[in-house]
Amino acid sequence: MRIPPLVSAIFLTVSLAHAAELSLPEKIDFNRDVRPILSENCFKCHGFDAKTREADRRIDTREGALAELDGVRAIVPGKLAESEAHARIHSTDKDEQMPPPNSGKKLDARQRAIIDRWIEQGAEYQAHWAYAQVRRPAEKSIDGLVQARLKRIGLSPSPEADARTLIRRLSLDLTGLPPKPEEVDAFANRSHGSHTTYEQLVDRLLASPTYGERMAVFWLDLVRYADSIGFHSDNPRNVTPYRDYVIRAFNENKRFDHFTIEQLAGDLLPNATLWQRVASGYNRLTETTEEGGAQAKDYEARSVTDRVRSVGTTWLAQTTACCQCHDHKFDPITARDFYRLGAFFADIKETAIGRREDGMPVGTEEQLAKLKVLSDAAAAIQAKFDTHSLELDAAQVVWETSALAAAPEVKAAPPEVIALIKIASAQRNDKQREKLAKHFRGIAPELAPLRAELAEAKKQRDAFEKTIARCLVSESAAPRVVRILPRGNWLDETGEIVEPGVPAFLPQPKVEGRKLTRLDLGQWIVSPENPLTARVFVNRLWKLFFGTGLSKVLDDVGAQGEPPVNPELLDALAAEFLESGWDVKHVVKLIVTSATYRQTSTPTKELRERDPFNREIACQSRFRLDAEFVRDNALAISGLLVQRVGGPSVNPYQPAGYWENLNFPVREWPVSKGEEQWRRGLYTWWQRSYMHPSLLAFDAPTREECVAERTRSNIPQQALVLLNDPTYVEAARAFAQRILRECDGDAARRIGWAFRQALGRDPRMDEAATLGALLEKHATTPAKELDGWTSVARVILNLHETITRS
Repeated sequence: MRIPPLVSAIFLTVSLAHAAELSLPEKIDFNRDVRPILSENCFKCHGFDAKTREADRRIDTREGALAELDGVRAIVPGKLAESEAHARIHSTDKDEQMPPPNSGKKLDARQRAIIDRWIEQGAEYQAHWAYAQVRRPAEKSIDGLVQARLKRIGLSPSPEADARTLIRRLSLDLTGLPPKPEEVDAFANRSHGSHTTYEQLVDRLLASPTYGERMAVFWLDLVRYADSIGFHSDNPRNVTPYRDYVIRAFNENKRFDHFTIEQLAGDLLPNATLWQRVASGYNRLTETTEEGGAQAKDYEARSVTDRVRSVGTTWLAQTTACCQCHDHKFDPITARDFYRLGAFFADIKETAIGRREDGMPVGTEEQLAKLKVLSDAAAAIQAKFDTHSLELDAAQVVWETSALAAAPEVKAAPPEVIALIKIASAQRNDKQREKLAKHFRGIAPELAPLRAELAEAKKQRDAFEKTIARCLVSESAAPRVVRILPRGNWLDETGEIVEPGVPAFLPQPKVEGRKLTRLDLGQWIVSPENPLTARVFVNRLWKLFFGTGLSKVLDDVGAQGEPPVNPELLDALAAEFLESGWDVKHVVKLIVTSATYRQTSTPTKELRERDPFNREIACQSRFRLDAEFVRDNALAISGLLVQRVGGPSVNPYQPAGYWENLNFPVREWPVSKGEEQWRRGLYTWWQRSYMHPSLLAFDAPTREECVAERTRSNIPQQALVLLNDPTYVEAARAFAQRILRECDGDAARRIGWAFRQALGRDPRMDEAATLGALLEKHATTPAKELDGWTSVARVILNLHETITRS
């Protein structure tokens, strides 16, 4: 039962008095303060999806909230006592209370007070921040926007970090590798607060080929790149050139709009280049199966939904997967939108189940030219071999007669050939004549020398072709039919047939009179009218360099995501990205040259108390390196790292028997030899069902699904990996050999040298003493000296500081 007006008025007075104690904002902002509460607690039953809406009451729009239903209005702006929402959220009657007790949701006192104050202030609604057009604020600079925000909330920025910290931070952020000690010393000696020296360092790192390798890692997570197919047997597939395309694209600073279009539709571009076609391999990164009993319709539906989820996550940061079965409960995305997006990919030529083709050869110009010469030579011999002549035809007639006579003999021609010979020559059709002629050419003594020549030409061609990488790429064919699947059920073919289209609530492509293609989709995603893509990408860049995005939930900027803590800053970066022509390096440089980025990562006591998660960026953040870079870091310090960009995946050490349950076929991990063992982590073979355990321990994803943000755990297994994994043991031994070989002097001098190699600084007295004692304990004799220094190296490589970017 509803609260009577008098009681409500009394309660209102008490409620608003209590609100002052809850530190509410003076002016309630709908997107910042109210929408998250309604989205979490109310929109499921009173939101976009009409099928699950309770009492046909909608409060995700102002029109719905103010509408009168059965004489009741959920919200009456400025009049709490007349607002049903106010009465319901404060009710103690379980039949009237909102959210209902059985929903598992409950508003706390502060949330109720926010809604009350918002209603009293006029209940203003705002368009969802991510769906509004990008607008550059009056203040354009990163530092100006950050500092204005800090001033409003009574915080001050932190001082700049010291030079040694800055070069280490920049190197790890832009290349995934630590700086060399001589680079640290040179920068520290030259900088002395010089912005020019700092900017020169940024430019040098952005121009390094290791920059593309570093940036590729987060993109490969997004697009769920892997070397194996995922389902059932999880067998290999040829896609490594796609990874090399991504590395090249970041290194060459390919504009992000081109980068996007080439991946979605590189094969549809006029006169598509080799690498544009390789880029279209993005569409072939879906999970597939080779299981004999699999249902083709099932996996056809899976490929459609997988691709929609991928586009939704990678470029739009929308949880489109919700719409596979029904309209979205929180965002204005329908099931029809979902399957229309899926219809863009219905033209991709592929089998629903079974082994994939080998893919397109992807070699250097020299390799492809040589392959063409070898292929043309084999084709010329083949054409000569297939050519009819009167002499050969006459010889075939003689052979047919003798073959019939020898039919009962053990070495006679195959039965199917004998059956063809028995057909009168004049009555044979073209197919039968060709089949018979082909068999004869394969045995005719007259053609023996040519057969040998042809076999050798094919052998040379095939042997050389095996040395060239191949890549699955997109090839367009007649599109398959795509239907809306009721409740996502691929067995139900009663749903509406749909054609390609983008979500109806977003600006539409400017194309008329024809069916949309994947090329249209790519162009729409990076069109200025699409409000999502630029915001989504710069938000993820911000996360790379500060540890957390301006909007924290990187894969969802919808209603269930988080409004950006500094929306003006996010829009300023997005506008800059658009106006620069989608120039990634330009935005990266803006971020890392800002005073905000260069702050110390040591927070004051006040900052720890008021902003424990550093969302206001009054200082820099500290965070553990990603899995691949933890390994790269150890190899670089040890001197083992092989820095060759691109190429096939490699197989560094992993425990014996780890693949023992990987069947169809049974396989063993083929441990790489020589320098292939010491390639960077992003080149490690990515087996979806059996992720490399060393990378898995440091939270690398399986890439069965798109991943916008990795977990960062801190677990004992990580220390065990650093101490005991063969890669790290060998790295420690190689580092020990470097210490002995490259540094003359006593133990104290060598410990200092080792610290500078790993951390770019001298050890503290207590650190040096601890390592000195460890060395003395383990290096008991001159013969054991290397063992002692290996123990010291293992400790240094295992330090929290070694694997932390600060």
